[in-house]
Amino acid sequence: MSRSLAGESAALGGERWTGPEVERVQRRTLWTLVAAQSLGGLGITIGIAVAAVLAEDISGSASLAGLVQTAQVLGAAVASFLLAHLMGRRGRRPGLALGYLLGAGGAALCVVAGALDSFSLLLVGAVLLGSTVAANAQSRYAATDLAKPSQRARALSLVVWATTVGAVLGPNLTGPSGSLASDLGLPRLTGPFLFAVVGILLAALVIGLLLRPDPLLVAREAALAAQVGPRTGTHWSRVSRVAREHRGVAAGVAALALAHAVMVAVMVMTPLHMHHGGATLEIIGVVVSGHVLGMFALSPLVGWGADRFGRPAMLLAGAGIFLVSLVLSGVSPEGASPQIGLGLFLLGLGWSLCTVAASTLLSESAPSDARTDIQGAADLVMGVVAAAAGALAGVIVGTFGFPALNVFAAFLVLGIIAAAELARRDPAVAAAG
Repeated sequence: MSRSLAGESAALGGERWTGPEVERVQRRTLWTLVAAQSLGGLGITIGIAVAAVLAEDISGSASLAGLVQTAQVLGAAVASFLLAHLMGRRGRRPGLALGYLLGAGGAALCVVAGALDSFSLLLVGAVLLGSTVAANAQSRYAATDLAKPSQRARALSLVVWATTVGAVLGPNLTGPSGSLASDLGLPRLTGPFLFAVVGILLAALVIGLLLRPDPLLVAREAALAAQVGPRTGTHWSRVSRVAREHRGVAAGVAALALAHAVMVAVMVMTPLHMHHGGATLEIIGVVVSGHVLGMFALSPLVGWGADRFGRPAMLLAGAGIFLVSLVLSGVSPEGASPQIGLGLFLLGLGWSLCTVAASTLLSESAPSDARTDIQGAADLVMGVVAAAAGALAGVIVGTFGFPALNVFAAFLVLGIIAAAELARRDPAVAAAG
């Protein structure tokens, strides 16, 4: 344990945490994370519906439109790694609060970029905005710090579900936020990012004030996630060693990365696909809301299923739903259509099954002395792979069309199926159920 982390642990009073006290802190932690996740979800998803459209409007190129979302995903990847390292040393609260503050700054830069018609500044803002995605993602791991082994997936899924509140509301505010921006003399498409600044700053405030005591510090004090031995080797050597020795970790990282890549590649280009067919911002917002609903609304049920039927089974179910969604999206015409709405909803649902199962799998498979390192590295890999897929998505759509993008994504789904099989063959995963 680092000197700074040990100091904060001592600040807890050096008390021995009993079972009832740990459960009380876990309940408080979950509701705090739920509140912050709702606000962060509002802040991040309200811009998703218009990010590609704003990028095309500024750059004049459909092929470059996907780069904004790619920059955001890449920013989230780097931020996840750095925030996890900070949390490993100082606890969850400072890492999550910093992520939200950086994200709010990024949203503000996106507004300035729209006003100045600057594509490069928009990319910088998107990179910083990715810190909010990183904070939301790391929150799901914080939910498992004090959870009982039989309830880890359900605790994680509750925090994932909380994003539904703000995330579904967010895209439906694109119309009103656009009107506000126009009233302020700003480009209509910058309106959603104005709302994002407020939502993300409120999420930082909730974490800073209410995430006390810090769940990671309590977990270590209670020996639920104690570091039972010296941390040997460099950061990356520990991560690579754990991935080689634990199939569950390797399978979890692979499934996370591929599921996120499938979701990002198709989702980021769907608003543009609809816009080219004449769909209004309000209709695009409704479809994106349906997608976000699929991502988060059923998470508690997904978490129960992962605890009941096992992580590999849920990965396979998620892969199957992904394939159905890609068929529906691939045959949808430009503009608004029932196929694109249902396809994007199922895209979100497939992501939910894979993400909840894979996140729980890698968290419980990693040894305690490397858990935060593994979580940060997993989100870094997830973000880099998804960023590459998002960048490639714009090129594929610009060259071959939207149906070809869905075919490309289907090949990535095959990797999720392979990851599920790898996890199933791990005796430790089988023993955990």
